[in-house]
Order: sequence, then structure tokens, then C-alpha cells
Amino acid sequence: MIRTFFKHLWQSIKNLRRNGWMTVAAISSVTITLVLVGTFLAVILNTTKLAGDLENNVRISTYLKLSVHDNDKEIADPNDKSKMIANPDYQKVYKAIEKVPDVKKITYSSKENELNKLTKSLGNTWKMFQGDSNPLYDVYIVEADKPEDVKAVAKAIGKIDGVERADYGGANTEKIFGMSNVIRTWGLGGAALLLFVAVFLISNTIRITILSRQREIQIMRLVGAKNGYIRWPFFLEGAWVGLLGAIVPSFLIAFVYRIGYVGLQKPLAQQELYLLHPSTFIPEIIILMVVIGVAIGSVGSIISMRRFLKI
Repeated sequence: MIRTFFKHLWQSIKNLRRNGWMTVAAISSVTITLVLVGTFLAVILNTTKLAGDLENNVRISTYLKLSVHDNDKEIADPNDKSKMIANPDYQKVYKAIEKVPDVKKITYSSKENELNKLTKSLGNTWKMFQGDSNPLYDVYIVEADKPEDVKAVAKAIGKIDGVERADYGGANTEKIFGMSNVIRTWGLGGAALLLFVAVFLISNTIRITILSRQREIQIMRLVGAKNGYIRWPFFLEGAWVGLLGAIVPSFLIAFVYRIGYVGLQKPLAQQELYLLHPSTFIPEIIILMVVIGVAIGSVGSIISMRRFLKI
């Protein structure tokens, strides 16, 4: 049994060499297909993850009016600017937000802290707005219990006295979700089309092998060779084509993904969004590339054998 299997394996390798340029064409087709499929999968999986993270971490930025000092225990005396008095409206807005249904967490960020964030992400040009020139607002960052509660919570907070506006990204967030759905739909459609093309080319390669060995196959039938004995070399040939075609895409996608991860993760991390980590994504995508390659090679062989190998 084992000896027969290795005999078929060796025969399939000889078939690959015998077909020459058709084998190269089939392997190249699988390579190009898997590069594109791997790219689509990387984009689709990461877009899906980012959209999910964004959906689960949608926060409402509650901007306070410039005249409101909700988080200051003491404020300047309106009658004497040189004197400090207790703030009679201390955390008035905060307590009102707490009473809004479905509010999970409230975090305060002063306008100075907001300016520091902008300076860190957009450059030192924003330092010119430090001090009294700071045009930003004090902000309460509010998290809702569930993503679907965000819109209602934002609407309720926007009506609180002392709130300039409550912003959760509204239209922009919905655009991102819509773009994620478009990428998934068209990406999967494009990947399916490319896989079909690769299967077609592999089946043609196997067909040429079958036609070139018709006489040998007839002799094998005459001497009583079983159907499985005749089919196995062709099946393994298709699997070899798929496996060899998966090698280059696996290394290429791993290399490019590491570079892309390093370049994109830093700005995304500032928004608390994270791509799939290379240590887990790359081994999974390599295994997936090999499985897909062998699968389409095997399917191509089966299709060709059914059509051209009448047993």
C-alpha cells in the first residue's frame, strides 16, 4: 500500500516535468490567484475586525460650552478675577449624564489634554494654541452599554444644559460599516472568480497529461489496473500544482503584512483600533494558502478526470 502510494507520488512528479510549460502556467496561475486571494483575505479580515472594534467601542464625545467649567472645583470670582471661589455648578453636567439611561462609563478630558493629543498625532504646529489661545473644548467621553444604544444616548446628552454638542461619529461611523460590507462582498466575489480561473487552468494541465498518456492508460486497463490506481497520479499531480503555487504567496503575504502592520498600527492605536497581530495572522494565512492551493489543485484534477478519463 505504502509502496504503491510512493509510486503514484513519483509518477505525479514525472507528469509535472513531462508537461513542462503547461505545468509552469498552472503553477503561475495558482500563485497569482493566491497572492490576490491572500491580499483580499488580509484586507477583509482586518476590515471586519476594525469595523467590529469600532462598533463595540463607539464613544460619545460630549463637548462642554466654553463658559462651563464642570470639572473645576474652584473658579475665578466673577466680581473679582483675582479671587477663587467654590464652583456652584461643579460636575452638574457630569451628574446629568450619569442619569441618562444606558450610560456605562464617563471619562473627563480637559481641553489642554485634547490639545496635547492633537499635538502628538498632528505635529508640533498645534503648540501655538497652548494657553489662552486653546480653541478646543473640555470633553466628557461617554461609553454606552451597547453599540445600538449610542445614538439614543448621544441624543439625550445633547439636550443637557451646558453641553455644546454630543458627537459619536454618526455618518462617518456608518460609512465605515458600509465600506466594510462592500469590501467583504466584492472581495469574496473576486476571490471566488480567481479560484475558478485557477481550477480551470489546472484541469487543462491534467487534461493534457491524460490525453498524452491515453495509450498507456488503455494498456493499464487491459492488464486489469483498478480505477483508483489509474486516477491517483493525476490527483496527486493537481495537488502538487496547488502546493507549489502556494509557496510564493505564503512568503510574500507574510513579508508584506509585517511591513503593513508596522506602518499602520501606530496611527490606529491612537484611536484604540488594532489590526490582527502578525504572530497569529501569518501562520493562519500560510496554512490557509496551502489548504486552498491543494484544494483547488485537487478539484481541478477531479474535474479533468471526470471529463476526459472515462473509466
